[in-house]
Amino acid sequence: MAIDPNDPTGARTMDADSPQAPLGGTRGERMQRLQIGFLGLGAMILLVGLANIIMNSAKESQASAVPADLPTMSAAETPAPARDPLADAGVVPDLPAEPAPPQGENVAPPDFERLPPPPAAQP
Repeated sequence: MAIDPNDPTGARTMDADSPQAPLGGTRGERMQRLQIGFLGLGAMILLVGLANIIMNSAKESQASAVPADLPTMSAAETPAPARDPLADAGVVPDLPAEPAPPQGENVAPPDFERLPPPPAAQP
């Protein structure tokens, strides 16, 4: 039994009489590893193809389906008027419902005859 000079612990011992096995194994073992590798590659390609087919059919069925959560509206329904949440909370003053008449040349002068008389002074 020979001692390996590169192994100071002496854990590995080399027998001069023992035959060395080749690193790649025998021809039969190499062929078996190749067959298993090719079988694994083929299985992965089939799985990816199957997943692709399933995803395409799911996308097509989703695109052709009518969403159930969409509300149906009839032509007789009118939309609710727009509301101002700040005015409802009292943060800003309410805006008048009618816009103020424009100020300019085409505005009619006020009709003073229709105004109520001023209150009488009390002695």
